[in-house]
Amino acid sequence: MTTSEKAYEVVIDFIKKQISSGTLRLEDRLPPERELAEELGVSRNSVREALRVLDILGVVSSRQGAGNYVSSHFESSLVEMLSLMYLLQNIGYRDLTDFRYGLERQALTHAVGRATETQVREMEENIRAMEAAGEESLKAAYDKNIHYAIAKISGNVLINDTLQALSEVMDRYIVDVRGKILRRPGNQARLQDAHRRMVSAIRDGDLDSGLHALDDHFRCIYESLEE
Repeated sequence: MTTSEKAYEVVIDFIKKQISSGTLRLEDRLPPERELAEELGVSRNSVREALRVLDILGVVSSRQGAGNYVSSHFESSLVEMLSLMYLLQNIGYRDLTDFRYGLERQALTHAVGRATETQVREMEENIRAMEAAGEESLKAAYDKNIHYAIAKISGNVLINDTLQALSEVMDRYIVDVRGKILRRPGNQARLQDAHRRMVSAIRDGDLDSGLHALDDHFRCIYESLEE
């Protein structure tokens, strides 16, 4: 341990190297706290501090009575990071929407032609449920389900986790905008049409049609933001 390095950082660096080398893999149990402390020449308090940091980051999870395990629960840490960026750097809804737009274009690009019949059917069911829902909160929930499904079908974990974290930040701090978008005259019909075309394009492997539909979807959002 160098003079500038804190004891808990030694533990974090050790665990990162174990993961990098393949010695520790997802769902593996970490060595007991006492064993880590003895091997690294640090106190057990330093080990606990390191484990708390890794837990916040989503790298380690503690199981009652069973020890600590390597995990990959990064969504919560992404939410907190994006939340702090939003609060501290004057990020507006337009900035968040631009970011979301870029991610969703990539998600749809990867999802086209990859969906199973079951996944297509589930998206179509969400579209019908959104059409039938009377409350704005329900419509917004079904809308999110459709976009989450596309992100999952893309097979890109980074896109999927970031989109879900971004959506949670938007819900947490900008709760009125989704309703404003849905209440704008004509938007509900336009959004429903865009959703149907996106799902059809994913099913049929038609990337151009899918991207055009996504562009129309976000055009509704941008037009609402400009009012």
